[in-house]
Amino acid sequence: MDSAEHIDPTNDWPQGTQTLGRGLSIVQAIGDGAETLSELAAIIGCTRSTTQRLTAALLQQNWLRLDRAGHYALGPKLARLATQAQSGTPLASLSRTALQSLGERTRDTVHLGIRADDAVMYLDKIESRRGLETRSRVGQRMPLATTGIGRALLLDDDETEWASIYQRTIGTDARFAKWQQRMRDYRRRGCVFDLEDNEIGIRCVAAPLRDGGNTIVGAISVASATPYLGLTRMEALAPLVIATARDISGMLGWREKADATK
Repeated sequence: MDSAEHIDPTNDWPQGTQTLGRGLSIVQAIGDGAETLSELAAIIGCTRSTTQRLTAALLQQNWLRLDRAGHYALGPKLARLATQAQSGTPLASLSRTALQSLGERTRDTVHLGIRADDAVMYLDKIESRRGLETRSRVGQRMPLATTGIGRALLLDDDETEWASIYQRTIGTDARFAKWQQRMRDYRRRGCVFDLEDNEIGIRCVAAPLRDGGNTIVGAISVASATPYLGLTRMEALAPLVIATARDISGMLGWREKADATK
């Protein structure tokens, strides 16, 4: 699980809606990586029996599913809603053809994500043509500071904000200086390398998407298993990922500075 942060579903919910808040908090916790009843009970701050009653109701209505190992996951009803939300998102709609083309050219997994607080939320995913499975899914949130696509979303932030996000999501860590230096290098290059920072065995090359105001509004990445993404291939893919990001950004109204006066 990415975070064991305690959720109090009663704090911000009007009187009489606490049960709804707890149910939605369970869905959020599973989306963030919780899998067991014990984890869910600890996160939402309820007894095991109360948590079990809530999960049973959500399972019955297909908001959740339970595998043979007793692990919870988001259910088919949420998957349908995620697909509907994805199709209604202008960024996802505008990017789809370019992402499919990138997936065809690389044969690797392609992601589209946006910033959601201290996380990246995946809006779209083109599956790998190599038969490889990555754990990412549309609607999932992953930490900005550890993912390639998440760090691409941070390239314009100042270093004070980098330190703050790092501390909030990773903690006080002696590795921050190295992380910070890598971010400076990625900022200069305009793309980010994920060197198994978020998931052992998975690497990616990511680049930001910009709108007409030159603001980063999203990011894309090409991800694959490390044997398929050695450093030499990552270097070779970087220009392609950057070019695709620029093509999508152009559809959002972005123009290179040299073109601004034309």
